[in-house]
Amino acid sequence: MKSIRKYLYFNTDKRMELINITNQVREVLQESGIKEGLCLVNAMHITASVFINDDESGLHQDYKKWLEELAPHEPVSQYAHNGFEDNADAHLKRQIMGREVVVAVTDGELDFGPWEQIFYGEFDGKRRKRVLVKIIGE
Repeated sequence: MKSIRKYLYFNTDKRMELINITNQVREVLQESGIKEGLCLVNAMHITASVFINDDESGLHQDYKKWLEELAPHEPVSQYAHNGFEDNADAHLKRQIMGREVVVAVTDGELDFGPWEQIFYGEFDGKRRKRVLVKIIGE
């Protein structure tokens, strides 16, 4: 069995961004030479997320609006955690959107359903963060 581990790095301009990272994950898979296995993609920060969904701009706008309604950034005084930082909302948004995804690898390709893509969700941006891509298989 083979494995590969790579990090992807992000430093977003905005506090909240949704970035399609499917092609970057595919590049790691191609580099690995693995034809059958599993691909884990994990947000290594507790204010960021990795999730799978459709790459459609209206849906992304809906996500941002929905997340902000569920866990608004302001007023920052509404959260007990914000005595340490002003990112309690980002922790809550990450909890909703998830930490990681696992995608099957079949015939050297990510084995997606229709329209599925991998996204990095940033909820406390403007600083460098990383995403782990770990692929195991043969």
